Amino acid sequence: MRRDPIVQQVRKARDAYAAQFDHNLDRIVEDLRRRQEAGEFQVVRRLPRRPRRIAKPNGRKKRLA
Repeated sequence: MRRDPIVQQVRKARDAYAAQFDHNLDRIVEDLRRRQEAGEFQVVRRLPRRPRRIAKPNGRKKRLA
C-alpha cells in the first residue's frame, strides 16, 4: 500500500503536539480550550442539513441526510 505524504506529515505533527503534553489527553484538551478562548482559532458550528428525498427503484421516496 502506498503511503500518502500528506497523511504522514499530519501524523508527524499530531505526534509532536501530543508529545509536548506526554500524550496526556486531559492536558491536550486543556491546551486546545485555552488556545480557543485566546482566539488562536475558532470552532465552526454549522446548522444541520435538511434531509433530501430520492426515488427508490420501486418508485417510493427514501430519506437521505
